[in-house]
Amino acid sequence: MAPYSSPSSRGIARPVVSATLLTLCALTLSACGAEDKAESADAGATATTQVTDAAGTKVKIPATPERVVALSEMDLDASLALGVEPVGLTAGRGQKGAPQYLADQAKSIPVVGAVTGPDIEKVVQAKPDVILAGQLADEQVLAQLRKIAPTVVTIDNTKDWKKALQLTGTTLGRSNEAEKFLADYETRAAALRTDLGEQAGAKVSVARYSAKGTAVMQQGVFISDVLKDLGFERPGIQNDKGEGHSTPLSDENLEEIDGDWLFIGSLDAGTDADLLGRLAKKPAYQQLGAVRDKHATVIDGTKWTSLGGAQAAVSVLDDIRKAMVK
Repeated sequence: MAPYSSPSSRGIARPVVSATLLTLCALTLSACGAEDKAESADAGATATTQVTDAAGTKVKIPATPERVVALSEMDLDASLALGVEPVGLTAGRGQKGAPQYLADQAKSIPVVGAVTGPDIEKVVQAKPDVILAGQLADEQVLAQLRKIAPTVVTIDNTKDWKKALQLTGTTLGRSNEAEKFLADYETRAAALRTDLGEQAGAKVSVARYSAKGTAVMQQGVFISDVLKDLGFERPGIQNDKGEGHSTPLSDENLEEIDGDWLFIGSLDAGTDADLLGRLAKKPAYQQLGAVRDKHATVIDGTKWTSLGGAQAAVSVLDDIRKAMVK
């Protein structure tokens, strides 16, 4: 027979059991709370990914950057093409702000640098979580930028705008948008090649004009890649790779830019509408067949004869269609 327990002894035992249970529950709740906090911290942490930039450097970046600084015309062009508005931009070549063809899209974006380089203090003020560094190769400047935010060199030594767009798309979490843009560009280029008709395969010359005179665009630059996509031939030294962005020509050597068509760029095309009229009065230009045949066109040098980019390429197709397709 089991020993008898009086009501009073059972009453004493119950509080001891209750205290034990309460202790176990408290420990359990404490453990659960710690797990919840850990999970919350993990969820709140910024997801990251890694890209290998155009210089071969592996860079850890946010999976979905929200504050992007674009330190080249091509970076600005690509970001806007992919639906991302940067919080800082580098002024275009010969411009106080964005290149003319991007001016409306970029009118609210602060300037944080120039073609010569970024203003580090202004980059800091922009509070970026990713910096697109274009073709920047100065290791000291890159080191300064990397202290501010993950910095991705987007343009390699080929200056290929398509490769730069794909890398920018990967960096900004917009790879699909980049591929869609490139597919649309190829469709447009193919349609233009067809619509050119008899002008397909024409010799097309591209030059830039400034107070210093005439310079010709050779291979290895943006516009030459676009013209190659369209199957155009290039006259003279334009078939060779240049040493710099453009090659100055004296009036005595202007035959190097003579072709079936001449597109001549100005960095201030908006106010230089009479540029072609003035050039046509020069004896050296009067000798050019494209000028005599009225196959010469003044174009926006901020997109044709500068660093270029994705939207610039599409806009160039439109300019060529307007000039050459009748």
